[in-house]
Amino acid sequence: CETLFIKNNMKKYILIPFLSLLMLFNTGCDDYLDVNNNVDAPDYVEDYLYLSGIIQSYQDITYDLTYAILPMTSMWTTTNGYGFANHFWRKASASNDTGQLIWRTVYWNQGMNLENMINQAIAAGHWRLAGIGYAIKAHSWDLLAKVYAEAPLKQVFDTERTRFDYDSQADIYEAVREWAKEAIRYLDMEDNSNYGTKITDNDWIYKGDAAKWKKFANGVIVRNLASLSNKKDFATKYADELIAAANNALASSADDAMVEVAGGSGSVLYSGYNNFWGTQRGNLGTTYFQNDYLVQLMTGTIPKYGTDGRRIKQEPVPNPYYQYELLEQQIITDTLINEPGHYDPRVAVKLSTATDPEYLYIDNADSVKAHKYYGGRDNTTRANPGGIVTTPQLYGRVDAVKNSTTTTPNDGIGRWLFRDNAPYVLMTSAEIKFCLAEAYWKKGDKANAYRAFKEAIKNDLDFTVKQLYPGTKGAIGGGDKIVSGVYNNLANEYYAGPYVEGLGENNLTLSHIMLQKYVALYPWGGIEAWTDLRKYHYDIVYSGEYPSKGNGWDDTRLIDTKRDEDPTKVFKGFFLGASRDIEFRNAAFDIDNDGAPCYRIRPRYNSEYMWNIESLEKLKPISGMAANYQCSIPWFAYPGEVPAN
Repeated sequence: CETLFIKNNMKKYILIPFLSLLMLFNTGCDDYLDVNNNVDAPDYVEDYLYLSGIIQSYQDITYDLTYAILPMTSMWTTTNGYGFANHFWRKASASNDTGQLIWRTVYWNQGMNLENMINQAIAAGHWRLAGIGYAIKAHSWDLLAKVYAEAPLKQVFDTERTRFDYDSQADIYEAVREWAKEAIRYLDMEDNSNYGTKITDNDWIYKGDAAKWKKFANGVIVRNLASLSNKKDFATKYADELIAAANNALASSADDAMVEVAGGSGSVLYSGYNNFWGTQRGNLGTTYFQNDYLVQLMTGTIPKYGTDGRRIKQEPVPNPYYQYELLEQQIITDTLINEPGHYDPRVAVKLSTATDPEYLYIDNADSVKAHKYYGGRDNTTRANPGGIVTTPQLYGRVDAVKNSTTTTPNDGIGRWLFRDNAPYVLMTSAEIKFCLAEAYWKKGDKANAYRAFKEAIKNDLDFTVKQLYPGTKGAIGGGDKIVSGVYNNLANEYYAGPYVEGLGENNLTLSHIMLQKYVALYPWGGIEAWTDLRKYHYDIVYSGEYPSKGNGWDDTRLIDTKRDEDPTKVFKGFFLGASRDIEFRNAAFDIDNDGAPCYRIRPRYNSEYMWNIESLEKLKPISGMAANYQCSIPWFAYPGEVPAN
């Protein structure tokens, strides 16, 4: 029996069953038929009561990020048994729903609850609530389409059906933008409803602020269109609409969309009241770690590879931490961290370090800048490529995680977004500004691209510090290893330095925009980061409009990836796990992939592969029942339309 969790005004959880067990007693037929009027098992609730549960269901995004998407994007490395880190999932017959909770969220957890809320709000003239509902619907379906591509849309709430036809990703994308525009239309309408605290107490994102929900709806349009930026007609067909929406979307970190989480660690009735990434729930533990690519990018240590694909060791070694020659053009920062503006303080917050285990120097800028960072050398191991130390836990320890209910030393309630009471992040103004910068870039307007680029970095610097949770000096009890005052001073220096204001319009490249966006999306926005990687086809070497077998990969199941010296390569330093001849990135993909990387996740097993196989079989160009369906390129990543074969 599925249940919907709804928070009431006292912030306690109540349950509204979707299915009730019918107990037959010695009663008359009239009494039996009165079951739907039972106040303990209602078949109707007021519109606003849906809102809390709908919003709180967004925690499911974090499940799919953790188990599937972050390892595929080389943001995280994992030692678990799932295949996503190797861009492989499963044969169509395997009964496993890992990576498919977004599907469940959209169709079930939100599903008819969201439809009922919207329809009832419209009928009652509750325009603000209707607008919020449409904004949520647009956002959720945009995520669904980007992760799974084709999906049932037009028939989905037809209660007379047991099988549902799949609609194209292009149709879903268009519907997303229409719902976002409906949200804006309703939010613009004069609403004289006396809500009292009905919306503010159930809206865990914006507390019923219509102006911010309008910005969010515009942000959904921006996100949706940004994924089409590598299409041939983007500049003429989509860019202007994106720019217009961006100018009305999230403008500063004050607009960032985040789902409030109360936390409570071990004192709450259910551990699920805490953030999925917090220490109390133990979901990260000894299984998930930062990837060495992310570390290289954020510390300015992307290595240079020789013609044999191996890193080039410096002789003599000047510093054990930098044993190898580095790429001349680093994108985010460099190793000259003692020079003003060369150090990006986001690294001290977003990444984990085992340095300063007793938090003695969290208020000393020089000590903070001296932190060392390590990541797993590929997507499936904790081992560091230098072999110097073991990659630390995401909370900043090398050894096992201990939460706040254990004796010290422990990791307390965690740090930054990996904290029991940290919010779930849905969208930030920084992300929107990076999308705007890319759109201007594609239109050939470098001046506006550079302006939006700088605004985006400023907004991400602000976003990062707002979730800062410093540890206590001299106590091994978790938290971030930098205080806000030190961070802000370093952030101001970085912004004025050579990688932002000092970069200059003429030196701005698409790589600067996309890699700064990649950093800004870590780790909460992994779906959008994966979308960016896919639309640029993982920087695979191919001819024509898109890669394919024999034109990017072959029977060896290895990928031909652009070298960093190639000016057309967007994601400098990034190499897929099956990149031919690249050190630590040279493991062939699973045979069922037929050589290709993943471009989508399969739809949910417990609906589609149990009940909707006939529709899956009809999908093109690769059948949903094929062993390599996860490799089917989605519409947004084709420069043109989806090919027939």
